[in-house]
Amino acid sequence: MVKRVSFSVMLVSPSLADLSRLYQTEFVRSARAVGVLWAVCTLCFAIIQVVILVQPSWICTTDVRPQQAGPEPPSGTLGLFEVCMESDWPVPDCHGGLSTLSPLPSLQSVAVLVGVSLLAVWTSVLCLCLFRFCSAATVYKICAWLQLTAGFCLALACLLFPDSWESQEMKALCGDSVGSFSPGNCSVHWAYILAILGVLDYAILATLAFVLANRQDALLPPDTQELTAGLLMTA
Repeated sequence: MVKRVSFSVMLVSPSLADLSRLYQTEFVRSARAVGVLWAVCTLCFAIIQVVILVQPSWICTTDVRPQQAGPEPPSGTLGLFEVCMESDWPVPDCHGGLSTLSPLPSLQSVAVLVGVSLLAVWTSVLCLCLFRFCSAATVYKICAWLQLTAGFCLALACLLFPDSWESQEMKALCGDSVGSFSPGNCSVHWAYILAILGVLDYAILATLAFVLANRQDALLPPDTQELTAGLLMTA
């Protein structure tokens, strides 16, 4: 009787081992596929944030007809580094720019925050090279914290930007009715909207990176997990 039971256990054990091995293989494949998608999205938005920083498209004028006879109100766009006015030439007349690396005086804090966010996200892109030298879980966690930092700085920039509208550059472009959180004859343009969407994108990418890191930790053998927990408790 004991021989029969042991023989049946021997028959069942290999099938369970094969099933566990198959599950772990599919687990690894799905994690790698999601990881590649996460890396591609990180790289794409890092490029998009360069566009957000350099493009003078945070504010644009609206089509407002003057109620009284007089000169037409100016038309153009405004960014963190330059103001562009429409002229008789095909190319708009822009003042400022990235060549001097000096943002508009009223938007210096916003430009610094966007620059720090840009630095953090590009650092996370460069950290993708660490997959060849470090464990995947460690790299995912480093990138997740960098993306959280980038999202936090970009969120602060988006909050501070409307508070900086009461400036000479905004009044020259949007009229004297400009005030904090009141754009006057202007409206927010696509670069500012893209920055707001970027905050949500960073939150999603950082959350996904933490999930991938936890899944990579789950793939470690039990003895390795116990050793890592012991080291953490000792530290």
